[in-house]
Amino acid sequence: MTENVEYRVARLRDRLAAGELGELGVRAEVRAGSVVVTGTVPSAGCRESVLRTVREELAGLAVHTDVVVAQTASPDHAEDLP
Repeated sequence: MTENVEYRVARLRDRLAAGELGELGVRAEVRAGSVVVTGTVPSAGCRESVLRTVREELAGLAVHTDVVVAQTASPDHAEDLP
């Protein structure tokens, strides 16, 4: 069973590395019997694309995701330095 999970995670990594998702810093690894997917993406649409790919490849497995959208807006206030 573990080999099957590792194979599916490797396939997910290949899909994430291909095409427009290739430049993302998204990681997938097996931890304590589940798959953890983490990373930062540039937009909400990109996040949805990553999560859709994860659901397709890892259906039926315990998956925890922490994929966040990068804050690219300029600050709305000055930074106070000590």
